Amino acid sequence: MKSKSPLIILAIILVTSFIGVSTIFSQSNEADTEKRVSSNMKTLHKPTNKTDVTEVSLAAIGDLLIHKEVYNDAKTSSGYDFNPMFQEISPHLKKADITFANSESIMGGAAIGVSTYPSFNTPFELGDTLKTNGVDIVSMSNNHTLDRGVPAIENAINQWDFLGIEKVGAYLSPEERDMVTTIKKKDITFSFLAYTYGTNGIPTPDGKPYLVNRIDKGLIASDIKRASGKSDVVVLSLHFGAEYERNPNADQKELAAFAAEQGADIILGHHPHVLQPPEWIQNTDGSQSLVFYSLGNFLSGQEEKYRRIGGIAGVTVQKVKGMEGTSIDIKEPRFKLTYVDFENDRNFKVLPMKEYSTEMFQELSKHMKASIHDLSVN
Repeated sequence: MKSKSPLIILAIILVTSFIGVSTIFSQSNEADTEKRVSSNMKTLHKPTNKTDVTEVSLAAIGDLLIHKEVYNDAKTSSGYDFNPMFQEISPHLKKADITFANSESIMGGAAIGVSTYPSFNTPFELGDTLKTNGVDIVSMSNNHTLDRGVPAIENAINQWDFLGIEKVGAYLSPEERDMVTTIKKKDITFSFLAYTYGTNGIPTPDGKPYLVNRIDKGLIASDIKRASGKSDVVVLSLHFGAEYERNPNADQKELAAFAAEQGADIILGHHPHVLQPPEWIQNTDGSQSLVFYSLGNFLSGQEEKYRRIGGIAGVTVQKVKGMEGTSIDIKEPRFKLTYVDFENDRNFKVLPMKEYSTEMFQELSKHMKASIHDLSVN
C-alpha cells in the first residue's frame, strides 16, 4: 500500500486547522451575541434563528360602583340579574384577550346584606355578569375595600375564586399577598398589582395589613421588581387622585412617573369617577409606559353627566423573539367611550357613547386626546 503524499497530508492539516479556528470564532461570536442581548433587552430569552411575533390585546374598564339604584333595578324574584345592563356593550367587552375591571364596591354577597353609599356591599350576581362578559381579573384595592369588614373581603375573594376570575389588591394571608398574580396569553405573561390611597378612614385590622394594599412607594417598588422577574408586562392599578377632577393632578403624575420608572409598563387609574386623559411616560432607560389616569365610572348610580361616562381602555402588547433577543412593545392605545343610561333610577344600561350622543362623543373624544393626540377613540 502506497503512503499518502506529503501534499495530501498538508492539505488535511490545513483543513482541520481551519475548521477548529472557525469553531472558536463561531463560539466567540455566539457568546458576544448573548452578551449583547443580555445588556440591551428588558426581557431575555436565548436568541433563535427564527423571528416570532406574538400580540395580545388588553382591555380595562373603570369603577363598578353598585349603588342601591343599580342593585334595586337588577333585583328579581330569586336574586339579582345585571346582565341586561351590559347587553349593549357586551360585544365590545368580549373582544380583548385579557379584560381588567375595578370592583369598587366590595362584592360580599347578599347573605350579609347588600348596601349602598357610604358603606357598600354588592351581590354576587355582579360577578356572574362580569364572567359572562369576559372579565378576567379585578382590582379589590380601593377606598371601599373595608366598608363591610373582613367577612365581606373573605366572601368576595372566595366568590372570585369560585368564578375563576383573578383578583389583586386584597388578600386573606401574607402568603397570598406576596404571590405575584399573573395571566399568560399567547406566550406573553402579564403580572398585576393594585394599591389604594386609603379606605375612608377605616383602619386595617391589627396584624392584617395584607387585607388591602395601600399606596406606599417602597412597597410598590419592591412588588414591581418581583413582578418584573416573573412576567413580560407589569400592569399596575392605582386608586388615586381627586374625585370629580377631569384632569390628573400633580400627585397623580408624580406617582405614575415613579411607578413607571420602577418598571410598571401599563398603569390603570381609578377613583375620580370621571375620565382623565391618558399619556405616555418617558422613562430614563428610553422605554415608555402608558398611564390611564382615570377610567371613570363604568357602572354606577351617580347622576351628574361626567360621572355617567366611562369606557373601555385598550392596548396591544407585542412580543418579538429573534436573533437579537426578545423585545416587548406597548402600542396602539385606544379608548371606547361609554355612557350609563337610566331614567327615574330604572332601566340602567351601559351604552356605547357613539350610539348614544354624537355631540357628547365628539366632546369626550377631544378631551381624551389631550395628551395622546393619535389616541384611537371610538
